[in-house]
Amino acid sequence: MQISPLLSLLLPLAVASALPGRFQASSSTSSGSKAIPTIWVAGDSTTAPDGGHNGTEGWGQYLKYSFGDSAFINNSAYAGRSARSFTREGRFERIAAAMKPGDFVVIEFGINDGGTPLNGSTSTTGDKGRADCPGAGNETCTVIFNNVTETVQTFPTYIEAAARKFLSLGAASVIISEQLPNNVWETGSYSYKPSLFSYYDLLVAERLGGPSGKAYLVQHGSYAAQAQKLLGAEVVNANYPMDHTHTAPFLADVVRIIEKSRLKNATENYTA
Repeated sequence: MQISPLLSLLLPLAVASALPGRFQASSSTSSGSKAIPTIWVAGDSTTAPDGGHNGTEGWGQYLKYSFGDSAFINNSAYAGRSARSFTREGRFERIAAAMKPGDFVVIEFGINDGGTPLNGSTSTTGDKGRADCPGAGNETCTVIFNNVTETVQTFPTYIEAAARKFLSLGAASVIISEQLPNNVWETGSYSYKPSLFSYYDLLVAERLGGPSGKAYLVQHGSYAAQAQKLLGAEVVNANYPMDHTHTAPFLADVVRIIEKSRLKNATENYTA
């Protein structure tokens, strides 16, 4: 397996985005040293520990190698979740309860958010309680999920509400990260088109005020697709061992490096 073309692309990005001294929390310990911030990661199986299982891995598991002793990483992503189900299960709230001022939060969803909410679904049937209400605004859909009436909101509503919560608690910034692509070589030739959720991510970042509002958009999917294009079909196909969505550790780490290089703008202006 030839990976030198990839390394020649990514190594300069990684070096250029090194952030010495930037991850210094605003609160001090009793000894006068600065506390280390946590980077919280919310997402689905493409980000989560053990990925989609069967030898796959989520890119969030490797983010710790990007920051070393400069930041703790808490990968709270969970397989099979969407913005809707992550919210309903209280996973955003658990991050909010545990984070401290000066922490960072990365939010990446989309692969499980498509479709229309289905009446009578359960955690294992129908839409599995994952599909968001279609729309970019405050539209709602009322359905019965697991025998309970649920008011389903839109993808932007879920993401924006979570981001505003974190920012209100003193997050240094919230990074709205575009969902990863499926295997761009699956058809035999390179093909990639950003999803509708990429547009929704852009809307959310704008509604939060962008960088001036401490909200940053990372086009994670678009950059990952370009990396897969450079790697070529043979390498990429070999690193989707179970389906076209879940990556083997090698490709998950490639995606991590790309994400870290794009986190630079979200962190470089943060000072103690």
